[in-house]
Amino acid sequence: MNVPWRDRRGRFLPFKAVVLALLFVPGFLDAVWLATGQLGGRPIIEAVHATGLWAIRLLMISLAITPFARALDWPGLLLVRRNVGVAATCYAVIHLCLYVVDQNFSLLTVVSEIALRFYLTIGFAALLVLLALAITSTDGWVKKLGRNWKRLHRLAYPVGVVGLLHYYIQSKLNVSEPVFVSGLFVWLMAWRLLPETWRRKQDIALTAAVYGGLEVLSGLVTAGMEFGWYGLTTKVNPWRVIAANESIAHGLRPAHWVFVVTATLLVVFIFRRMARSVRPVRRAAA
Repeated sequence: MNVPWRDRRGRFLPFKAVVLALLFVPGFLDAVWLATGQLGGRPIIEAVHATGLWAIRLLMISLAITPFARALDWPGLLLVRRNVGVAATCYAVIHLCLYVVDQNFSLLTVVSEIALRFYLTIGFAALLVLLALAITSTDGWVKKLGRNWKRLHRLAYPVGVVGLLHYYIQSKLNVSEPVFVSGLFVWLMAWRLLPETWRRKQDIALTAAVYGGLEVLSGLVTAGMEFGWYGLTTKVNPWRVIAANESIAHGLRPAHWVFVVTATLLVVFIFRRMARSVRPVRRAAA
């Protein structure tokens, strides 16, 4: 039996237990705010949005665990990947359930809305795939599916794309947050396309070059996605968006934030490699 706070040998792991507890915090806070009337005039809608946002966030975090574990040389981080991925699915299920509540439990209305509204259709499709991934995340399913297990769970990547598109459409005109998250998603997917030797080598210069390149790529693609979204789906002049990305006079744009976050990761990864390269000097025996 898979117990989320133990390893495969049944040993209690404090790190897994702490992460598991933290995964409940957003839902607990939303429940408290909902019960105490702190979610505004449309509390159910606010809860729907909050749980959907946490589903996307946790999905992105689950995808970030593997590159972070490699770059930080922290294999223990992989132990919580399953918990985070399942938590993303749970928040997505609650997201749908709260939408049903908002529709006064009219399942016919919910089904018709999912069938007729594109962003709901793709969101529901992404939820179905997430459910399949969560159900097959146990050790028993890993053994049963063999090599096909990895192929199945790579569906998390297109689910990320679909989930982000759902996020864009739901956000309507102001898509700063989904653009920012999309930029980080680009970084995560680009890392997975790197040659395996580049990801494993401990050379500091190579680390700086690889992760610096990912920083520039993800930032530029983020600016391009923001330009494309506004140009194709709104009446906002996309060239004004590009102009805003060329300056921070009016605040940081999503592409700037992606640069900030990925530059911070670059510094952390380099310091980690530098720390590993330093070997303690043993004192000679007297």
